[in-house]
Amino acid sequence: MNVKDITDYLETIAPRAYQESYDNSGLLTGEPGQNVTGILITLDCIEEVVDEAIAKKCNLIIAHHPIIFKGLKKITGSNYVERTIINAIRNNIAIYAIHTNLDNVHTGVNRKIAEKIGLTKVSILAPKSDTLTKLVTFIPKDHTAGVLQALYQAGAGQIGEYKNCSFQTEGTGTFMPTGEANPHIGALNKQEEVREDRAEVIFPTHLERQIIQALKSAHPYEEVAYYLTRLSNLNAETGSGMIGELEQPMEPIEFLKRLKSSMNLTAIRHTRLLDRKVKKVAVCGGSGSFLLPQAIRSGADFFVTADFKYHEFFDAEGKITIADIGHYESEIFTKELLGEFLTKKFPTFAVNFSATDTNPIRYF
Repeated sequence: MNVKDITDYLETIAPRAYQESYDNSGLLTGEPGQNVTGILITLDCIEEVVDEAIAKKCNLIIAHHPIIFKGLKKITGSNYVERTIINAIRNNIAIYAIHTNLDNVHTGVNRKIAEKIGLTKVSILAPKSDTLTKLVTFIPKDHTAGVLQALYQAGAGQIGEYKNCSFQTEGTGTFMPTGEANPHIGALNKQEEVREDRAEVIFPTHLERQIIQALKSAHPYEEVAYYLTRLSNLNAETGSGMIGELEQPMEPIEFLKRLKSSMNLTAIRHTRLLDRKVKKVAVCGGSGSFLLPQAIRSGADFFVTADFKYHEFFDAEGKITIADIGHYESEIFTKELLGEFLTKKFPTFAVNFSATDTNPIRYF
């Protein structure tokens, strides 16, 4: 396999179209066609991780955080970022980052946190809008099933846990082939009427190119009539954070104990515990303070995340308990998540977990 085989698969799980505008996910060093001898999964790609990859004969590092984040104007080895890049390129090691796009999918980082804590009935806390498109096309009745099947295979018609979703109405299509037309139905310069199905499907906007290609390949007409409409609907499978429920309500102190144990935590910074049992819990891996209003509106009893500033803790206002568990600690199980994805798809391929502790924070 080459680098592109692996990264293309990861992007079916976490499309780069879902990364935030400030992010820099994707292939950072290396060539897509480079053959892969081994994969090293890490949270952060730093100098020690590259050295570890060299020792383990892994020439593809898959990291959650992109080592190139703010951009580089020179690479002279003056800081750890530049030294990491130099070392990777010198040793022909590809670095791939899968960051906020993995945060923003319903099977991603936050689902893993929810799983570790033991949440059920999970859903995206703040679903994104403007990520869906509706396709409307017109198909002669004998070809409707075949065209729709091609659209489904290309990624259309998936709504939550339901697939092959469409809406169809029957009508009459009219046309007159002229000039050098080569009609599938009818003759030149003759008005035609055909019984057609109007078919409508929804698909993720970033798949537009392959959806239209599938439509044109499967449709019998020389000129395919279709139109696209961008939707402002919320996409329940894409967005920030996650919310779920404990199987049984717990006392706040007992939930903190569970959180500390299940996430392997040294310490938890939290606001005062409320005088009610914990049932609904919101989570966000990494820096999640921006989601506090949504967590409160959702009725969550706890919000588990990281990187809250001192004054931001006041914003809980007695409505929710904020539990700041640390950035590294909230996302470390992303390594496990990526390992599960890769070993399921490539069961005979060498996938290694980095043993390097990349957490820059220490507790005394």
